[in-house]
Amino acid sequence: MSDRNRKPGQALDQLFARERETEDFRFDASVARVFPDMIRRSVPGYTTIIPMIEVITEQYARPGSHCYDLGCSLGASTLAMRHGIGDRDCTLTGVDNSAAMIERCEHYIALDDHPLPVNLRCEDILDTFLGDASVTTLNFTLQFVAPERREELMTRIADATLPGGALILSEKIRFESEAEQAIQTQLHHEFKRANGYSDLEISQKRSALEQVLIPETLAGHRQRLIKAGFDQVLVWYQCFNFVSMLAIKSP
Repeated sequence: MSDRNRKPGQALDQLFARERETEDFRFDASVARVFPDMIRRSVPGYTTIIPMIEVITEQYARPGSHCYDLGCSLGASTLAMRHGIGDRDCTLTGVDNSAAMIERCEHYIALDDHPLPVNLRCEDILDTFLGDASVTTLNFTLQFVAPERREELMTRIADATLPGGALILSEKIRFESEAEQAIQTQLHHEFKRANGYSDLEISQKRSALEQVLIPETLAGHRQRLIKAGFDQVLVWYQCFNFVSMLAIKSP
């Protein structure tokens, strides 16, 4: 399974293939280089979520509005949003605080044949300006934001969202039941093994992410989104401990 879907010329993720000192995971140049392979082999359903972001954007993008991809990394969801917007007069902005990610994102945006301009900002999503949004995407981004800042960010996004607008929020979650947590975690590890990762790679990456990626329960996400100002929250996709939610503001 590991090489079956990897595109020609795409760098293979071997960052954790050899024993190394434990340090916190960072979205630096080495991660940016292998990121497409890493996320495809690590996040179950990622190759389904990206094209569905295009479908959802097509439904909710409104002419004259702004669309944001917060934590855009290499721009996979940005490009999906771009094609979902189509020929509507929207302003599309991708934001990421990693210069290495933004640099490579610019390359992928340039290779895409869609005419809609994309504004890329290298800055912290906690500081970026948001306004008149019809669609905002956080695709596996919130989990890297400090837990004490998440409510503030969701409130800012909800306040910036126009009536009838939507937020696409994809996250790794934890479960309230310890038994379910153990089963879902094991299935996720089996998914990574099936994609060619060794036990050493799985263990070392888990250690690197432990203090950086902090998942929450689905109920916690729902409560925060409703409190922030969204009127409806639904799960449109789940595979093991990875979900994608749609939070909607009433028209």
